[in-house]
Amino acid sequence: MEESKLDNLKKRYSVLRKKEGLPSFDELSRDFQIERISEVETDYLIREIRKLMADKFSSYLRFLEATLNPVNVPMFVFSITKSIGIKEKEKLTELYKELAKIEVSLIGVDVDFDEKKEAEFVKESFKTWQKTKKEISNFISVVKKGWDNKIEKNNKGYFG
Repeated sequence: MEESKLDNLKKRYSVLRKKEGLPSFDELSRDFQIERISEVETDYLIREIRKLMADKFSSYLRFLEATLNPVNVPMFVFSITKSIGIKEKEKLTELYKELAKIEVSLIGVDVDFDEKKEAEFVKESFKTWQKTKKEISNFISVVKKGWDNKIEKNNKGYFG
């Protein structure tokens, strides 16, 4: 019976995990869908994991940036901005700073491949994400609660 690509990935990751002290495969997969790497042939598994993590961090960073500084953004972002208060904006600013630190670290790691640096990035950013995702979830709950209360229809329309 031939080994599946996913099983092969898990074995390769297990070796890397022991060597570098990384989070479990399941933990990373839950948050960053690293099982998708099973379709990629690479000698640099840790880099592929880091790239998936980078995609997620960048997406959330852009969302927070758009929420904090809504310029040329989709209309729903304005609705979110209207539905949050000063306290939530302060929390978002702190989350933004954390994700921006990760983004800067990503650039540093991406410039020159080093397995140890990549592994350190994965470990540290995973820890940061565990705290950050709870805060983002709390923020989304606040937005959902205030969505219908704060969003008013503008019947004036725009005729340019």
